[in-house]
Amino acid sequence: MDDAKIKSTLSEEWRDIKYQETFDEEIRGLHRRLQTDSEGNLCPAGSVEVSAGKIEEFEGILQNLYILDGADQGGRGCLQDVIMAARIAAFEHFLAQLKLNKK
Repeated sequence: MDDAKIKSTLSEEWRDIKYQETFDEEIRGLHRRLQTDSEGNLCPAGSVEVSAGKIEEFEGILQNLYILDGADQGGRGCLQDVIMAARIAAFEHFLAQLKLNKK
């Protein structure tokens, strides 16, 4: 592999690493949010019940992320685009899992 291909591969690889890092961090944060009550107190293990209110809260945050993503008139730059994409994907994934497990 020549130097140009190596540099190209490395320059693309950071995006995947940052995306996965952000996605995982967001999922951990969402799990923590799910395990807290309305006052921010941590619920005892196993006592977390997914309420319609929690799902609506997460859906509202996701809608705001969609709006922020679309409001990129000035250009966020590549790093922030990767971060935004990972955050949106994490919320979509988390919500889909919540809804699936609630049934």
